[in-house]
Amino acid sequence: MNDDLAHLATRIDRTNELLERMLAEVAKTPSTHAIFVDAGYLYAAAGRLIAGTEDRRAFDVDAEGLIDALIDRARTVFADSRLLRVYWYDGARRRIHTAEQQSIAELPDVKVRLGNLNANNQQKGVDSLIRTDLESLARHRAISDAALLGGDEDLVSAVEAAQGYGARVHLWGIEAPEGRNQAEPLLWEVDSQRTLDLEFFKPYVSRRTAAYEAGAGARPSREDVRFVGAQIAAKWLASRGRDALVELLPGHPYLPGSVDQDLLVEAEGLLQYSLRGQADLRRALRDGFWDHLQAQY
Repeated sequence: MNDDLAHLATRIDRTNELLERMLAEVAKTPSTHAIFVDAGYLYAAAGRLIAGTEDRRAFDVDAEGLIDALIDRARTVFADSRLLRVYWYDGARRRIHTAEQQSIAELPDVKVRLGNLNANNQQKGVDSLIRTDLESLARHRAISDAALLGGDEDLVSAVEAAQGYGARVHLWGIEAPEGRNQAEPLLWEVDSQRTLDLEFFKPYVSRRTAAYEAGAGARPSREDVRFVGAQIAAKWLASRGRDALVELLPGHPYLPGSVDQDLLVEAEGLLQYSLRGQADLRRALRDGFWDHLQAQY
């Protein structure tokens, strides 16, 4: 009987020794955090705070500078942790990157995830992308902390999924001029909350000049817009070459999302007039672009 007790005591000692070693190894392993940005929430809330509107046409965002500022803030909050990466969630027509989204995707330590953008410019599928990434990273112990910049109630399930695997989720919000811009159930569910204020965003979000805003200046004619479309097509062809033209032609009369967005932005700059929400002028712009390209083929 005494031998059995001695053997049991020896096994307990060995088990305790193994647990101590495991705990020591865990203590040596640096914790890891990731930043999850719902770009739809960011643009809407920051636009409202800085420019007084959620309309993206009314303000510019220095995304690269803003992402660096978010990384610096996370470095302060998670002082003993290393950054895995920044996940940037946005919507795009047919999930084709716009020029801006492509430039963000090229930044170091940034991963762009795209949901769809419907006819009313509403994001679809972004919340499910956030949940998938949060849950997967937490399940594989790739992160210990997640900074989530968002406000939609649909993100509650993403928070719960990550927490179920032991990750802590910290909700970051944007100062609201009045009331709240984050759902209460989301605020209740997270492990901590922080608010980024006006001073944080001022260097990175700026209101556009009045001449650029919708309704400013005289409305151009369809022929004026068509001519600008042809001008931009000539510039596009000179920089891209005939190989790019051959690839583009089978899609007529549709343009890839990134080309269409670049065409719109450049045309608005030349015309000093917003074409958003003006379907007839947008069609004239595309017609002018296509007419020139087809004439050169």
